[in-house]
Amino acid sequence: MQLLKQKVLDEGIVLSNQVLKVDSFLNHQMDPVLMKEVGREFTRRFAGEELNRVLTIESSGIAPGIMTALELEVPMIFARKQKSLTLRDDIFVEKVYSFTKQETNEITVAKKFIQPGDRVLIIDDFLANGEAAFGLARIVEQAGATVAGIGIVIEKAFQPGGRLLKEAGYRVESLVRVAALDDGKVTFADQD
Repeated sequence: MQLLKQKVLDEGIVLSNQVLKVDSFLNHQMDPVLMKEVGREFTRRFAGEELNRVLTIESSGIAPGIMTALELEVPMIFARKQKSLTLRDDIFVEKVYSFTKQETNEITVAKKFIQPGDRVLIIDDFLANGEAAFGLARIVEQAGATVAGIGIVIEKAFQPGGRLLKEAGYRVESLVRVAALDDGKVTFADQD
């Protein structure tokens, strides 16, 4: 996705050989025009999958998730990182380790929002080690639903998440794959 690649080059900040900061357009301030195009591209890539839910994780997955759900005309659910007082017993819970934040969170989704037979598209902003995507997939599977695919805005292809998800049998579509973050610059990987 050329528009996204250009945004990464123009506005992304390489903080280390492991961390790319994209807070000016993806996960703090959001570019709505870019997010609309992200939603369209995920919809194009997963055409024919008969999806009826989009699932993401708060908070950085919400923008690409909602725009994808809007294009697909299906509901979007986001897994919460903090327990809500209104979410009590009827929830799915998974532990997810965040590479960027170096912490483990319990994520929760109310059971009423994912039903057996649902075909769910998981959307997330970044893919590093795959922890968030695996946690979301486990929630979908606990519900008796199917993970129809996993859409990632930016994959750090030099980390194992994409490979591990594919080896586990999931279809992964990354809009941009980063091969390296060396010497303060982004090098893109070839798309699969």
